[in-house]
Amino acid sequence: MTDPLALSPDDFEALYRRLRGAAGAAPTPRGALDRITPELVRRAVGEVRTGRTVSMAAPVETREEPDCPDPARHWLTAPVPPESPADGLHFARDRLAMNMHSNVDSHLDALCHVIWEGTLYGGTPPSSLTPSGATALSVDLARDGIVGRGVLLDIPALHGVPWLEPGAQVTTEDLVAAEAAQNVRVEPGDLLFVRVGHRRRRRAMGPWDAARERAGIHPAAMEFLAEREVAVLGCDSNSDAAPGAIPGVAFPIHVLAVHAMGIHLLDYLQFEDLTPLCAGRGHWSFLCVIAPLRIPGATGSPVNPIAVL
Repeated sequence: MTDPLALSPDDFEALYRRLRGAAGAAPTPRGALDRITPELVRRAVGEVRTGRTVSMAAPVETREEPDCPDPARHWLTAPVPPESPADGLHFARDRLAMNMHSNVDSHLDALCHVIWEGTLYGGTPPSSLTPSGATALSVDLARDGIVGRGVLLDIPALHGVPWLEPGAQVTTEDLVAAEAAQNVRVEPGDLLFVRVGHRRRRRAMGPWDAARERAGIHPAAMEFLAEREVAVLGCDSNSDAAPGAIPGVAFPIHVLAVHAMGIHLLDYLQFEDLTPLCAGRGHWSFLCVIAPLRIPGATGSPVNPIAVL
């Protein structure tokens, strides 16, 4: 039986060309972030009703799990024996080492993260990626923060389930129906967050190998983002479903969003704290503040996006 969501490699190439064309003939280094104008930031401040702040990040994972074979390492470097904190002044100190692009930790993908057919976004050569870091399109382009109007679309709620099962793909029809059900509309310059329920499933059923199986967004739904001129895309998985819809293209959303459209991606967020608050107040848009670390030449950064309600 033919999979109605499947795309051929030729279909994907045509979709890629359309989306790259929609992004503009002269890409700017900041990509879709340039859609967030000062006027849109001022307007986003008007979304604040109560002043309550809510994190959209998951705790950093320091345990080896099926979806985290290379966990972050966090340890205290002081005080250590024979230092005795009982006398005088002492400082507790610690250190963190992590895989920036794991399948469990919340992070931002910079525009230098995706190499497709021999180039980075905007035709930037991969020679710009050096052992000491990226010399172009790095996360430093977001050093002043990403601030704008966030919109959360809850796809499992649309279907009356707690989460989408691994392999499920969010379609354009899903996004439009969620807008209608939640009485919200994605507008130019918005930061779009799509909940598939990945974190809730992980909490309820335990970690699994998310590299092989996860819910995500169907590649054709990226035309919705192009039409609405979305500035940033975040998901509680990594936006790409697995298994995917296109033979030979394991991460089509990453290719389309980052490489074709210049959209920074936020992977493996968590919306389980935010979702009930939005549902309870019947309002699914909010001021959002994202402050990536200033790591020179980095291809991404751990992030703690904050929704201000």
